[in-house]
Amino acid sequence: MGDDFYSQSGVNTKKEESAMKGLLRWINPTFKNRESIGKNLLPIGFFANVLDLGNGMGLAISTDGVGTKILLAEMAQKYDTIGIDCIAMNVNDLLCVGAEPISFVDYIAVGKVQPAQIEEIAKGLYEGALQAKVNIPGGELAQVKDIMHGGENSFDIVGTAIGVVPTSRIITGKHLQEGDIIIGFLSSGIHSNGLTLARKLLLDEKKLDQAVLEELLIPTRIYVHEMMALLKSIEVKGIANITGEGFLNIIRLESNVCYEINNLPALPSIFRMIQEKGKITEEEMYKDFNMGIGFCIIISKEDLEKTDQILKQINSEYILMGQIKKSDKPRIEILPKRIWSEGSNFYRMEEKG
Repeated sequence: MGDDFYSQSGVNTKKEESAMKGLLRWINPTFKNRESIGKNLLPIGFFANVLDLGNGMGLAISTDGVGTKILLAEMAQKYDTIGIDCIAMNVNDLLCVGAEPISFVDYIAVGKVQPAQIEEIAKGLYEGALQAKVNIPGGELAQVKDIMHGGENSFDIVGTAIGVVPTSRIITGKHLQEGDIIIGFLSSGIHSNGLTLARKLLLDEKKLDQAVLEELLIPTRIYVHEMMALLKSIEVKGIANITGEGFLNIIRLESNVCYEINNLPALPSIFRMIQEKGKITEEEMYKDFNMGIGFCIIISKEDLEKTDQILKQINSEYILMGQIKKSDKPRIEILPKRIWSEGSNFYRMEEKG
């Protein structure tokens, strides 16, 4: 029921893929507009891109919003955490190329300016900036009543974050090899993805389940603290932010290897509720949701002891998920669930042999 239900909930992933092809047909040629300072150092497709600033330094850049989590904030009339989500979705992507986030700007659109609501949103931005150790040097507050159709409390928020990384230390995953270790950092819940489906399945607007609503609104975990500690101490060989494509985000790394996952965290109850209510297969769940893992890194086996010491010292919640195996193409095997990836989907092992 997963794919069908997701389409019925208003998310058409096939049309989105087609639209992206048309978008990139015009975006990719802009790369040639900058051939020295500002030159793209990565193709589109990584979690963030890096621009050449010269003298061996790169500027990482990422932009994102929080999707339909905004509708949950409106339902709950609770606006003080959505800014954390917006910053998290951006800075976590910067980390994936090895960058240190330094700054963030926001765009807030409202149908009607309500000072108390804006201040609550700002509280979340402040807290997110504190966790990510970034500043907010500017932004935009726009009154666009004609395009906001959700009532007086309707709003949207998106952001752009920048970070810095030496060009010699950009991380793409291209040096992964057999025996490397996959570490997963626990998520704080559903984060800011899959909420269109979760909302349709779990929330009845006529009789809201306040406990479920509060669970869905838990802000996205920001991984800057642990990643800065690790990046300064060991060689992190690959990094993946587990967002809108679930565990499939891992194969965005630049290596033809198999990511063998043999250990998973205890499944947070919110995902069990979604799966049971929608009768969604595990293949689809691991494609669409983070399933308790919000962020992954890959390190050499030789660095495992030091990594463990660093993460325990800063009380970071993580698990050892698995290891890298040889393969002729990018592939994920989730052994406890007997599913593996091919292309942009997961399949049961017995179905594909």
